[in-house]
Amino acid sequence: MDGYEISTDPDRLDGERVHRWLSEDAYWALGRSRESHDRAVASSLNFGAYDSVSGTQVGYARIVTDFATFAWLCDVYVDPGARGKGLGAALVGAVKDHLAPYGLRRIMLATADAHEVYARAGFAPLATLEKWMLFGEQ
Repeated sequence: MDGYEISTDPDRLDGERVHRWLSEDAYWALGRSRESHDRAVASSLNFGAYDSVSGTQVGYARIVTDFATFAWLCDVYVDPGARGKGLGAALVGAVKDHLAPYGLRRIMLATADAHEVYARAGFAPLATLEKWMLFGEQ
């Protein structure tokens, strides 16, 4: 994507910035502690989107996976100043491309918004919820 680059290099992540985005602005992670955030990042595959000129991180996505059968796409976030440029779609595309060689059977996500971004990337609503169960918060 012109003007931006996406990387899985954990050393490039701006942990403080990502935590602030999620814990203060993302409806699904409001109030998440820095300790919980850091544990989640350390146990996940992380994608950062960066301004090619300044190197500033402008987006983030996290994957929880076994690299064999399943992945959960979560914590997708684009800085408000960088929205509207296709970065969300680029992050999701990078995730799919990165995971493709593993032949995962499913990549899932849960979202209350941005359905059109995920639909353009090939995601679709679950056909049935009767198979799925949840332990924890709704």
